[in-house]
Amino acid sequence: MGRPRMVLGGLMVMLGGMVAPAAAQADDMAEIRAIHAEMQRLASRVQQLEARHGMTEGTHVLAGRTLRSGPRSSASSTSVTNPSGQITAMPDLSRLTIGGPALSDDAQAAAAAENTMTESIVPSQPKLDLDSSSPLAITQTGVDSLPPIFRIGGVSVRLGGFIDFSNIYRSKNLTSGPATSWGAFPYANSPNAHTGEYRPSAQLTRLSVLLQGSPTKDETLSGYIETDFGGAAGTANSYQTNSYTPRIRQAYMTYSNTKWGFHVLAGQAWSLTTGYTQGLLSRHEQLPPVVDNNQIPGIVFTRVPQIRFIKDFGRKWWLGLSLEAPQVAYAASGSAGDHPMMTGTDDDTLASSGTTLLYNNAGSGMLNPNAKYSMDVAPDIVLKGALDTKPAHYEVYGLARWFKAMGQAPGGPIREHVSFAGGVGGDVTVHVIPRYLQFTGNVLAGEGIGRYGPAMLPDATFKANGSPAPIPEIIGSMGLIGHPTSNLLIYLYGGVESAGRRTYTGSDGFEYGYGVNDLALSSCNVELITGGSCDAQTHTIADLTVGGWWHVLQGGYGAVMTGVQYTYLRKFAYKGGDGATPTTGGNTIYVTFRYLPFQ
Repeated sequence: MGRPRMVLGGLMVMLGGMVAPAAAQADDMAEIRAIHAEMQRLASRVQQLEARHGMTEGTHVLAGRTLRSGPRSSASSTSVTNPSGQITAMPDLSRLTIGGPALSDDAQAAAAAENTMTESIVPSQPKLDLDSSSPLAITQTGVDSLPPIFRIGGVSVRLGGFIDFSNIYRSKNLTSGPATSWGAFPYANSPNAHTGEYRPSAQLTRLSVLLQGSPTKDETLSGYIETDFGGAAGTANSYQTNSYTPRIRQAYMTYSNTKWGFHVLAGQAWSLTTGYTQGLLSRHEQLPPVVDNNQIPGIVFTRVPQIRFIKDFGRKWWLGLSLEAPQVAYAASGSAGDHPMMTGTDDDTLASSGTTLLYNNAGSGMLNPNAKYSMDVAPDIVLKGALDTKPAHYEVYGLARWFKAMGQAPGGPIREHVSFAGGVGGDVTVHVIPRYLQFTGNVLAGEGIGRYGPAMLPDATFKANGSPAPIPEIIGSMGLIGHPTSNLLIYLYGGVESAGRRTYTGSDGFEYGYGVNDLALSSCNVELITGGSCDAQTHTIADLTVGGWWHVLQGGYGAVMTGVQYTYLRKFAYKGGDGATPTTGGNTIYVTFRYLPFQ
């Protein structure tokens, strides 16, 4: 330890004695930066050697925990002289180490490069950045831009998140929390269509933890957990104590090898069908900067368990393959009063053919017993390619799905029916005026893709023999994100989700399936306080959304933001046999306040 200290001490003496005339100031500053870099390299080497031989010299003890000196940014470290006359560094909590050595500089750089695509650790206390088309402080937890709070062995620990208080007003009563059920806007026959709702909520409060370690300078292991309070257990209510519960938003592990350009993700994360701002790595998703937890109609996404493999080619071209947890939402036409597709007996039986169906089951074990889960045969498969250029980011992908149902004709054997579904999609982000204006757009078209849109249109209906019949659909949106000033963000989005027909005519002469045109729908517009019958099937849902965020405060105490979002929505049904074409719509307004303690 004596020799490295002598080297460090000598370098510091050289640094202190360098006083250059004004004419040579630029050269001196360059030399100072070079000396600082050499000091950092030597300090890192000392740490590595100490860790290898189990030495404790050169470490500092703070509150019973080991704190190792090392490279720091000028914003977060100060040099002082200890009683022995040796120059050391002021304690920095981002270097707090529990139970092992700190990460080397190379390891830190590799960990940062995986998600920030930079070559060095981001400085501590970074300024809140709203210049992106999908700012991490708003759409994610911004954890990647934050310095480590402490380290456990060779693992850095970063904390992110915000405290959220949202005030929500809807012109029609959906009895919905801060995630709007866009497809549930009621028609005129429902009394809820004639009154609004106001719901304040703190459920969008979000917390996250990012764990990162580097076995080698080229490899990075990460673990990410993100949670909010969007869960609603059986005891949850809004009467006295609310009791809304934490839930998993994301929980996944990643492995990244920058030398090979190879990346793996396993766990619950945003679907690979979601658009990205750059590359295809996690926490770079192109999410609209809206408040609503269900995004807005036209945005393509799910957030489900998956395993994903990504290959980058020079961080410019990207290829990804993801195997994702499937679920299928089925639809059936009619009701008890209007030639229903199903007979309404204990078993789901097709009225047209008498075929008995089994296509979902109630949850058990650790699944929700009050929810129905589809019978799945294989994961949803997403194959995506992406290209990063200076002015824009482009993506194109394919989606494959499989639907399964069990059918039994009268007196016949049980048969398993499997149908293929899927589609093709694309995303683009264009920096129209760099740092001031971006354009984003996405589209997904195919059959059986309803679950990938926030309006939650159905994925499939049934054929006469009980086979699943995927419904043709298209989902798409366009948006503009502007940054008039460094602390102001504004956005404008328009989106649409539309379902096609998938019908057949039964032996009784009636139409069955989705998008049928012989239902009696005039009752959908009859106002009844007790509610009336309405078998309308949704054709199209469209929205227009405008909003903005104002970055109010920033400092060592964190950051404060306030946001406003307005969404206008229209819902159109298929025309009925009586000539009625039900439509409805509504307005949603959010006024939100957020405190970001880690920013």
